Amino acid sequence: MEAKTVMGKITFINHDKNYATIEYEHNGKKKTISGNISEKEQEKLKKEKIIKKVHQFHVGDEVSFIVALSGRGDKMVADCLQFHYNNALDNLINKSYEENRFVGYLKKVEEDYFVKETGSYIFFPLILSPWEKKPKIDNLNEPIFFKLENTDKPDKVTAVLFRSEYIPEYMYALQCVKKKTVLEAKVYKVTAHGIFVDVIDKKIQAKITADKKAAVEKALPSVEFGDVLKVVITYLGTSKIIVALV
Repeated sequence: MEAKTVMGKITFINHDKNYATIEYEHNGKKKTISGNISEKEQEKLKKEKIIKKVHQFHVGDEVSFIVALSGRGDKMVADCLQFHYNNALDNLINKSYEENRFVGYLKKVEEDYFVKETGSYIFFPLILSPWEKKPKIDNLNEPIFFKLENTDKPDKVTAVLFRSEYIPEYMYALQCVKKKTVLEAKVYKVTAHGIFVDVIDKKIQAKITADKKAAVEKALPSVEFGDVLKVVITYLGTSKIIVALV
């Protein structure tokens, strides 16, 4: 078969080995072929200006590719894989604007977690808060509720659990924010860019940086490892904490 560009749809993705199975037609017959979907391969295609940006592939992606011999010359593979559109993903994103609640199955690939949406079989990277309890092994392959984030960037859509379970220290920190509790934070690292402190039992940590708009007298104090500073938590989200010196 001569190398040529064809259109196809991704029907399966092996996240462990970074390859996708693509279904396409040739002479009126359905065929399947595998293609490399690793970030390294995408970066290479971007550098060669074959694609404009790196894409995170999903089941249902309509793609174009070149049918070519593998490097070992023992089989045909999908080369120069390029994403075009994904109707199933677009439908999920549109649905999220009305009701951002989906059902999926929890998966784990090496140390990363994913959620496979039940209707489309699309895998979404699961983003966990630094203070969120990791899913239990028993929860793998079990149905869970999740919601989508980064929906304004279809190629970077991620999932978060609809109901997350946080460590006790985080729940205590939330109470401290409400009560404006003064905490004793121990310095564990000092750099030219800021002071790093343990706010609560080495589980909640923060970085104190100098306020460039502040007066000179409000510059960061001179401290060393092990010093204790009095701080208050001025902001605490699911992935960000801000503390201020008292």
